[in-house]
Amino acid sequence: MNYSKTDVGQQAFKERSPALSARQRSAFILFDGVKTLEQVLAATAGLGVTPADVAHMVAQGFLVADAAAVAAAEAATAAATARSARTPQERYAEAYPLATRLTASLGLRGFKLNLAVEGASGYEDLLALLPKIQAAVGHEACRSLEQALLA
Repeated sequence: MNYSKTDVGQQAFKERSPALSARQRSAFILFDGVKTLEQVLAATAGLGVTPADVAHMVAQGFLVADAAAVAAAEAATAAATARSARTPQERYAEAYPLATRLTASLGLRGFKLNLAVEGASGYEDLLALLPKIQAAVGHEACRSLEQALLA
């Protein structure tokens, strides 16, 4: 999540408001809308800046979450909720073309595995083949298939 300084925050910083502690002031300087919260916390960890300090600055109106980051987080949450509510048939329908594409890319050495994928009659059958497909093409290449089946 990215945060940006507000006008209220800028003014409080300039006036050395007691609402901003010394360590919060150090962190406040780094919030530019580009650096993520994790980056700022990592950079100020030696000063003892915590997520509670950031929450305080947000509550005071000194920082505001980047609108694009908030929208992206909401969209990701909605997508994750929608994905987790899928039926096994929907998961199979999404995963089957991915599995056939992966096994077909193996050529002759993946012929039997490709036949097994094409013979999979449902979600459970395809899920049972996932470890074999991962072993054949690698875990990294299988990430989208794994997500389609399990997420």
